[in-house]
Amino acid sequence: MNQDHSAPLMRGVPDPPDQDSRAWVAPTIATVLLTVLEPVALLAAGMSPMATDSCGPDDCSQALMTALDMILWATVLGGALTLCAWLTSWLLPWRTRWSVPRAWAAALSLLPPLFIVLLVFHLPEG
Repeated sequence: MNQDHSAPLMRGVPDPPDQDSRAWVAPTIATVLLTVLEPVALLAAGMSPMATDSCGPDDCSQALMTALDMILWATVLGGALTLCAWLTSWLLPWRTRWSVPRAWAAALSLLPPLFIVLLVFHLPEG
C-alpha cells in the first residue's frame, strides 16, 4: 500500500465542499467601483476648498466651514477605512461561511468615497 499523501493540483478534482466558488464576485465589484469612485472623491475633495473663494475663509458661514472640515476628515479617515475594508474583502478565507462578511466588507469599502462625493455636491452656501 503505497499511498501518496501529497496533494498535487489536478484538473477535474472538485473543490472542497466548503469552498466558495463565487468568493471573488463581491471584491471584484468593489474593486471596479472603487476605480471610478476613488478618483472622483479625491478630485472633489481636493477642489472643495474653492467653495470659499467667494467669501474668503474668514467670512464664510459656519455651516460651510463645518462641511469642509467633514470632507477633510472623511478623506483621511475614510481612505484608511476604505483600504482596510477592501483588503479584508479580498483576504478573508474563500469559504462559504465567510461569504456574508466578505460582501459586507466589500460594500463598506464603497461608503467613504460615496460620502465624500455627497458632501461635496451638497455644500451649503458660503
